[in-house]
Parts: sequence; C-alpha cells; structure tokens
Amino acid sequence: MHLDIDEQEIVELHKTIAENVKRIRKNKKVSQTDLALSIGHKSVSMVSKIEAGLENKHYNIEQLYKISKALNVDLAEFFK
Repeated sequence: MHLDIDEQEIVELHKTIAENVKRIRKNKKVSQTDLALSIGHKSVSMVSKIEAGLENKHYNIEQLYKISKALNVDLAEFFK
C-alpha cells in the first residue's frame, strides 16, 4: 500500500500546527522567548521562524510534546 499524499498537504499540516501553537501560546500569555527557554532552546529564533513560516522550519514531535506540557494543553490541540 502506498499513500498518495500531496506535498501541499504536508505544508498545510505544518502551517496548521504552527498557527495553533502560536494561538494557544498567545492565549496563555506566554512569550516566544519563555516558550523557547521552557523547551530547552537558548534563543527565540526557532519558535519565531516556525510561527512566521520561515526557512521551512517545523516542530518535531519531541518539541511539540514539550510545548504541550509547557502550555498545559493536550498534544492533539496542535493538530486541530
């Protein structure tokens, strides 16, 4: 069995995740810097690039798990 998944579908998935992380982060009044530090990054650049859709940067599953813990939300919320 071979899945026929369009590249644009993957782009949209990453965009949805980034937008949801950003929305939840802002609703919880957490800065990009505080979020980055809480998941083990020393600077905000990774979070800001992902949220802005720059340099084809994306969250990996470990980062999403840590972000869900930092923001106290179910991991599934990022995929809705």
